Amino acid sequence: MKTLFTLCTALLLMLAGSQAHAQDFVYEPKNPSFGGGNSFNYQWLLSSATSQNTIEEPARDTGTGVNANDPLNGFAENLNRQILSQLTSRFITSQFGSGPVREGSYTVGTYQIEVTPGANGVVIQITDSSTGNQTTVTIPNIP
Repeated sequence: MKTLFTLCTALLLMLAGSQAHAQDFVYEPKNPSFGGGNSFNYQWLLSSATSQNTIEEPARDTGTGVNANDPLNGFAENLNRQILSQLTSRFITSQFGSGPVREGSYTVGTYQIEVTPGANGVVIQITDSSTGNQTTVTIPNIP
């Protein structure tokens, strides 16, 4: 009985082993952007990535408000820009005079401006007294 059972088990294993089939593994990319991927996967990949995105974009002014295309709003902005430009021009003329910038020290708000002639041209050093930051601008001599 025991040999019959062993014989039947061995025969069953041999028959089951002959039924097994194997196949080759083939790599197929999913993303169509990386060459060879299925182009029908694009929408699924995009929606999957969008749903996983937890970072919110900062709010932007898209210019689609009530006054975005209002010509009167544009006129007011243009007028304000021109007035500020004229005020800046008059302030610079009154502060530095007309013609070339004169040598000396000037204080404008928290900025200390030093104008000195140098070997290579006029050197303008601007110091922000609130932070201590300095900027140096050299205007070269024109031969």
